[in-house]
Formats: sequence, structure tokens, C-alpha cells
Amino acid sequence: MIVAELRQHSRVIGALLMREMTTRFGREGIGFLWLVGEPLLFCGGVILLWSLVKPTFSSDHGLRLAPFIMTGYMCLLLMRHLIGLLTPAVQSNVGLLYHRFVTPAHILLTRILLEIAGGTLSFAILYVVLGLLQQVQPPENYLLLYAGWGLVAFCATGLGLIMTGLVMRFEMVERVVGLVSYLLMPVSGAFFMVSWLPPTAQKVMMYIPFVHGTESIRAAIFGEFVETHYDFGYALLVGAIMNVIGLLMIYASLDRIEVE
Repeated sequence: MIVAELRQHSRVIGALLMREMTTRFGREGIGFLWLVGEPLLFCGGVILLWSLVKPTFSSDHGLRLAPFIMTGYMCLLLMRHLIGLLTPAVQSNVGLLYHRFVTPAHILLTRILLEIAGGTLSFAILYVVLGLLQQVQPPENYLLLYAGWGLVAFCATGLGLIMTGLVMRFEMVERVVGLVSYLLMPVSGAFFMVSWLPPTAQKVMMYIPFVHGTESIRAAIFGEFVETHYDFGYALLVGAIMNVIGLLMIYASLDRIEVE
């Protein structure tokens, strides 16, 4: 019985994944190129700009500019995509709920899987391209890199689910989703290291779960010679709380969905 249900859920999610990929990237797959092109163009532009504006960056901070920009922007991009594309997921696919096998959970899980897979693939390709250009070196700790990336995705999913629940209950919240994504820039650790901040500011930033994921990724890439600050236990706990709260909010808002 359980195996049959799991197969049914996997078939539904598989079908939704194919539909979502076709809708987003097109049948020819041309739109897929932008998945890699966007971070590559942005990182290249920012690296070039910072090289001109801050020529002493490497000597001042003891780390290379390209991997610093790459890790920060890819983490930020994953957070923004998960939050920005999760929040309208149910409302934009409400017609699918007409089918009795499709539930809001299927729709949300499909988007989560697609965004994490797309962001991971984009990160990997960007890493290889910058590596071929001799801008980055292989990670010092692969396991820590995977764990940090997963932590960023886990916490971003939690915040995305909370925002989804709010949007389902209060439509006006949808207008501030973009603002929330932009507010992540100064508090996600994407463009700074915690060690650069004054002690008081460091304590404040360590309360933000996203920072722990970004810092751990940089620890994996730069190694022990660069000072990093992260606590997996704390970030996992906060991320789990956010995910549970988000799911409860979505469940409590299901009565607001009008199936066509």
C-alpha cells in the first residue's frame, strides 16, 4: 500500500516536473541556457568591476575575488529563486488541482526540486568555467561544500514556504515578495564575511540562518586559512522551524484556494 502510494506521488511529481520545465525553458530547451548564462554574466561583470574598483581586494582580505563573488552570488540566487518562485506556485497552477491526484504539496515540491536542481547545476557549471579560466581552485572540502549548499537551500525553502502561506492568505503580501528577496542581499552574507564585521555586528549576523550556509561554503572552498563563522546545528534548527511553520501556514490557508 505504501509502495503504491509512493509510486503514485512520484508519477505525479515527475509529470509536474516535465510540465514545469517545458513551461519555463520551452520545448527546444533554449531558455535553459539562461539558467547558466545569468550567473555567468553577472559574476563576470561583478568580478571585472570589483577588480577595477577594489584592486587590492585579495591582499586586503586574504582571499581571491572570483570565488568570493561566485559563492556569494550563487547562494543569493538560490535563495531568491526559491522564495520568488515558490510564493506564486499554488495560485498560478490552481487549475491543476482539478485533478484529484494533484495536491498543493505536489506543486510546491516540484518547484523546490526544480529550483534546487537548477541552482546546483548552474553553480557546478559556473565553477567549472571559472576553473578553466584559472579564477578558482578546487574546493578544500567537498563534503562541507555540499552540506553548506544544502543548508542554504533548506533555510531558503523554509522562508519560501512561510511567504507562500502568507500570500495564500493575504494577496497583498505578494507585492512585497520581491522586496524580501532584495533584503536578503545585506543579511545573507553574500557580499561580506562575518569576520570583517565588528564583534557586535557579528553576533547579530549569526542569528540569521542563511549566513551559516554561505560561510560554510566559503570555508569549504578557501580552507582553514580564511576565518569563517558557522553553526550547522543552529541553522538546521531555525531552518526546520521555518519549514514547519511554513507548512502549517499553507495547510491553514488551503480553504482560500478556489479550484476552477
